[in-house]
Amino acid sequence: MPVAIITGSSRGLGLALAECLLAEGWTVHGFARGAQRLAHPHFHAHVVDVGEESSVQAAVAAVLAAGRIDLLINNAGAASMNAFLLTPARTAEALMRVNYLGAFHCLQAVGKAMVRQRAGLVVNLTTVAVPLALAGEAAYVASKAAVEALTKVTATELQPQGIRVNAVGLGPIDTDLTRAVGADKLLTLNRRIGRPQGTTLAEAVAFIAQEWRTPSAVTGSIRYLGEPS
Repeated sequence: MPVAIITGSSRGLGLALAECLLAEGWTVHGFARGAQRLAHPHFHAHVVDVGEESSVQAAVAAVLAAGRIDLLINNAGAASMNAFLLTPARTAEALMRVNYLGAFHCLQAVGKAMVRQRAGLVVNLTTVAVPLALAGEAAYVASKAAVEALTKVTATELQPQGIRVNAVGLGPIDTDLTRAVGADKLLTLNRRIGRPQGTTLAEAVAFIAQEWRTPSAVTGSIRYLGEPS
């Protein structure tokens, strides 16, 4: 039975991804800062702050105690909308800590195990806001652009060991991160990526799932759901 780690698995997209993998016969380890409600014999919840290296290392060690890791999905993330000149430094620091350092810590800890296995897949979550250079989201876009750069560099470094590292970028989906955004803003953004109808949670999961359902030799790729323009 293949083994996956998903960060941010307590709700929203992370929870939906965990449910999808479980339905496909995976063992899933969910990393989240708080309690998790998913109950399944092959789901294991871990209390983890991905922004803290020691927290990630302890959790990954616990997973490895039971075997190997075949898939890491760096889904945990935070967002904030502020005009650049009005963005508090603490907001930018918090977004970088969760979005970039969270992915960095998890990829580094899991990557070492995958090198020993000489196999593995890492999927980092990014956003269409990066290629769109979306106004009002400078700090958020910068943190996700860092994730995309991390994806490309680690893909190059880890490819000789049989490890693939790719990124998948989404537009707005119906989760807690987007429900506070005005409907007009969401519609404008969805039109810019050629998806005026928006994106359902099921559509987002299916798009991401292509990474493990149809494995290929491709590494270092960044795929966006939609056509940013």
